[in-house]
Amino acid sequence: MASVRLDKFVSSSLAKTRSEAHLLIKKGRVELNGKVEKDIGKKLDPENDVVTCEGISLTFSKYHYYMLNKPDGYVCSTEDIKDRTIMELLDEKVRHYNVFPVGRLDKDTLGLVILTDNGALAHFLLSPKRHVDKKYYLETDLPMTEEDVKKAEEGIDIGEKHLTLPAKLEITSDRTKAYITLHEGKFHQIKRMLQALGKTVIYLERIEFDKIKLDPDLKRGELRELTPEETESLLKNMAL
Repeated sequence: MASVRLDKFVSSSLAKTRSEAHLLIKKGRVELNGKVEKDIGKKLDPENDVVTCEGISLTFSKYHYYMLNKPDGYVCSTEDIKDRTIMELLDEKVRHYNVFPVGRLDKDTLGLVILTDNGALAHFLLSPKRHVDKKYYLETDLPMTEEDVKKAEEGIDIGEKHLTLPAKLEITSDRTKAYITLHEGKFHQIKRMLQALGKTVIYLERIEFDKIKLDPDLKRGELRELTPEETESLLKNMAL
């Protein structure tokens, strides 16, 4: 990893503004390799140098990754003049990192949203060429059929230039409930697909994005940092 300035290291590690980090450093509360360091521009190796603040060891992360269990009634954007946004669900520390949602869920769609400040990763995952798998649980007003499964596999006309890409529809024993895996993300796609099949979606929840699964212990509206394994599974794809 490339060297970073001490003030950036402290700011990122503690979710402080750069000016707040400057104050901590100038007051002698930050140590570099066991010695007080007051040079805010001091370059250091984040992998090998040891930085502490008031005796607490700090860890530097260039980027940050979170999963949110989105509740109903929030839009997936950083700001909106009309509706509440998922950013209102984040604590001050996370908002400080300037994270943003990777892709969007409809206002009334629940479930997994990935947030990060890694723009390159977000661009990669959302690229139309990538076809990232996204799995949803859904409920409809009328029972689904094996013919619906077949049509989903073949592609459905939702009023656009091309049919939808092949999707995997898995109907449960209660035929008004199913799982569907998409490889693209058109506007209101699942609702439009089921509408074309003569059904109305009455409940929709995303449960997987790429290889990341919604944590069953994460309550609606709650957020947690991705585990190292989850983060690696996302970043690994960029190297392929």
